[in-house]
Amino acid sequence: MPSQPQRNLETFPNPKPERDYEIRFETPEFTCLCPLTGQPDFATIRISYVPDQKCVELKSLKLYLWSYRNEGAFHEAVTNRILDDLVAALKPRRCEVTGDFLVRGGIHTVVSARHP
Repeated sequence: MPSQPQRNLETFPNPKPERDYEIRFETPEFTCLCPLTGQPDFATIRISYVPDQKCVELKSLKLYLWSYRNEGAFHEAVTNRILDDLVAALKPRRCEVTGDFLVRGGIHTVVSARHP
């Protein structure tokens, strides 16, 4: 059965919880919809976090990000929601999500949200 978008972020135990180390992800294929016009917005999403007890499983992260494809969301809202969902699932020591959105209406938008 082919993969489907989903909002469930799966985790696995951190193999080195006694050490602070950073995990980074970058996906240049993020898509959501403008909530006012319904036109697609494209972005590179960058995630970095220092895990505590859990790490995020990559396929679930991919399916999670895919779930925004047909959803209307302002850039600020979607970036903050991704951070909130990662913090809820992982309870990381630190986490940052940056949404680097392509130009729309002549304006390039970059939104960064951090925890704590």
